[in-house]
Amino acid sequence: MESEVNMSVSPIYRKDGAKKIYLVFTDGDKMAEILLPDPGSTVKVLKNKGFSEEEISKLVAYVENDRDNITAIAGRVTPLKAFLGQEQGP
Repeated sequence: MESEVNMSVSPIYRKDGAKKIYLVFTDGDKMAEILLPDPGSTVKVLKNKGFSEEEISKLVAYVENDRDNITAIAGRVTPLKAFLGQEQGP
């Protein structure tokens, strides 16, 4: 991961009483989709195109270590504003 990695965060989804947040990491042509479930559950890599195993491990560690901040960001995401490409509020 020599260049800048971008992260997109979904709003918080609730399914069967559990919270889920979907994250997409991109770096040029590389793309990884990671699921951040409720605390106590394991972070899951749903898709990986181009990231090495070491890079994926670093992304998963980042998601696990920054869970609270990512959850706060996801709580502020408004789907309509995101669809329209508008800035999300603090």
